[in-house]
Amino acid sequence: MDSGFYAACTALMARTQSLDMVANNLANTSTPGYRAQHDVFSSLLATASGVSVSPLNKAINNFGVLGGTSLDLSQGNLEHTGNDLDLAIQGSGFFSVKTAAGTMYTRNGNFHISPKGQLVTSEGDPVLGSQGPIAIVGGPVSISPDGTISVNGAVAGQIKMVEFPAGTNLEGIGKTYYSAPPKSATAAKTSSIQQGALESSNVNPVESAVQLVTVQRYAELVQRALSMFHTDMNEIAAQELPKVTSS
Repeated sequence: MDSGFYAACTALMARTQSLDMVANNLANTSTPGYRAQHDVFSSLLATASGVSVSPLNKAINNFGVLGGTSLDLSQGNLEHTGNDLDLAIQGSGFFSVKTAAGTMYTRNGNFHISPKGQLVTSEGDPVLGSQGPIAIVGGPVSISPDGTISVNGAVAGQIKMVEFPAGTNLEGIGKTYYSAPPKSATAAKTSSIQQGALESSNVNPVESAVQLVTVQRYAELVQRALSMFHTDMNEIAAQELPKVTSS
């Protein structure tokens, strides 16, 4: 009885976390450069130290938990905006950004010029170039596929584009910022920049909506199971406690 109750509790916790993740994906379907997240489930065997595990004990105490999330790094659609400071990356690369928490990476190329004359993200953080933050004074601004910035025909710097080896653990920070393990970023070799465009979120709204309904139904079923366990435990306590008292 206890094992079933605890298994249902962990299942409800895992589904609640999954529900939050799917809802966050749906909320960012229109956020440029957003990478969809997917849940990763793992099993957790609850056993006491030194206790032999029988097949039955293993089956009863094998709890499913949410082990974390993984990023969907597939390319989103590139949408033409006509804004010279809107930049989209074709390929697996990321823009490098200087933040208060250190260097972060983003696919959201919705940039603008700050009052200090620096190229900054929509969050107001400086976009990094090969020599640090990029200063832009005047116009027109032209940006080539390799990130070289020209202002009125004169080179003003080059945007620092990076790529990561397959399997690199990128962690989402906020909506479109990502952190990476130290020294994992390398200079982009297979990516290019398209000026006057933004990459849309790679979230599939239809698929996410179906997933949201599915997770909600799973959570409701687990809640019913918990309610049944709670009722049965109360009935057992009401029947057995008088016997203990009388003896």
